[in-house]
Amino acid sequence: TEGNSNLSEFSFFFLSTNAMFLMLIDELYLNTCFFVLRLSFCLSIAVNLDNTVGAVGFVPAFARTFYPVTLVRCEEETGEIIRNSDGFCIRCKPGEAGVFIGKIEMKKALNSYVGYADKKASEKKVLRDVFAKGDMFFNSGDILVTDLFGYYYFKDRTGDTFRWRGENVATSEVEGVITNIVGLKDCAVYGVDIPGTEGKAGMAAIVDTAGKLDLVQLGAGIRGSLPAYARPLFIRVLSELPMTTTFKLKKRDLQLDGYNLEKVKDAIYYLQGDGSYRRFEQADFEVVSSGKGKF
Repeated sequence: TEGNSNLSEFSFFFLSTNAMFLMLIDELYLNTCFFVLRLSFCLSIAVNLDNTVGAVGFVPAFARTFYPVTLVRCEEETGEIIRNSDGFCIRCKPGEAGVFIGKIEMKKALNSYVGYADKKASEKKVLRDVFAKGDMFFNSGDILVTDLFGYYYFKDRTGDTFRWRGENVATSEVEGVITNIVGLKDCAVYGVDIPGTEGKAGMAAIVDTAGKLDLVQLGAGIRGSLPAYARPLFIRVLSELPMTTTFKLKKRDLQLDGYNLEKVKDAIYYLQGDGSYRRFEQADFEVVSSGKGKF
């Protein structure tokens, strides 16, 4: 988790009020902060009692203008919050993905923000002057989308993380592990969509100009260094990583390519049940893209 020292106290609170919802929230928001979890509980009391498939919360239309949580627009690639010409954030419309934020009101127990043990990390999560001068909101780092009825659906994580199997995967940590295994070769890790699954699966692009990448060693090293949810399902071997003219990695291009063999001419390898990697062929692509893959 992100250093949240208040999770045990918070979990006890949930256990004594709504144990079933605790299990749902634990799956989706354990890696975020106490404040947003508590707001999510508040949000869901009126919510999703009809068990709408995939929804993580609900806000009725009449409550959207004053409810303390909302979605705001952000840059798709970086997760950076978009502001209008007046410097304020922009609320998302139904069907428009945005960052899930919750209002901080320190004088109200329900909307207060305790933060993490790391004060700098806590401050980075706070958005100021969001809809009015002086207001504060907590940035969950989660990208959600709402439908016309007001149901909230989880879509992605912002920045250098993605969610897979209910866990947040930090790309920088996975990149560090892989780089050490393959002899300090350049590497980029990112999440890719797989039909029929929630979140994004990990994919690593590794530079290997000499054609000497040892996939057996790579698989063994990944198994010994990373938990199952953080292990890349796909490995792409390429001659160079795409860069901008100012030498910034164009990770978004890699994400858009994904494991689509019609777009990618580089060799792609696929994680097997025993932890090894084998060549990803057209037949594999057809199975995965049809939503019939087993992970």
